[in-house]
Amino acid sequence: MVFPSSHKVYCEQETEKLAAEFSSLLNPGEVIILNGNLGTGKTFFIKSVLKSFNISGASSPTFTLVNEYIGDMKFYHFDFYRIGIIKELYDIGFDEYMKDEEAVKFIEWGNLFPLILPHKRIEIEIILQDEFSRDVYFKRL
Repeated sequence: MVFPSSHKVYCEQETEKLAAEFSSLLNPGEVIILNGNLGTGKTFFIKSVLKSFNISGASSPTFTLVNEYIGDMKFYHFDFYRIGIIKELYDIGFDEYMKDEEAVKFIEWGNLFPLILPHKRIEIEIILQDEFSRDVYFKRL
């Protein structure tokens, strides 16, 4: 996979394959931002990546705001969807999570608070085309 790139997926199996390909590029300290409307598959993509690192049972942190997973690497999974103000993120220690160079950080709905995102990051946008197909765009900033 190169950056930038775009991919069309037509089913969950193709999404899992794309996630596995993407996972081979990840290194500790990476920050990955996932944007897309509700139901586009952001959490499913992350779960599929985590499987590549021997992590199962991942779930959306919509209500907990952040989940931590440890497998072959350490991961933090944030969901900004229900965040009202940036202070809520700092109250849960967001800046400390971002300083952890051993962990990969996934942030869903990062577009809601772009000012606190690190400049160095990978952005993934998932756009639902119909019930089954999605366009997935990757870029490195």
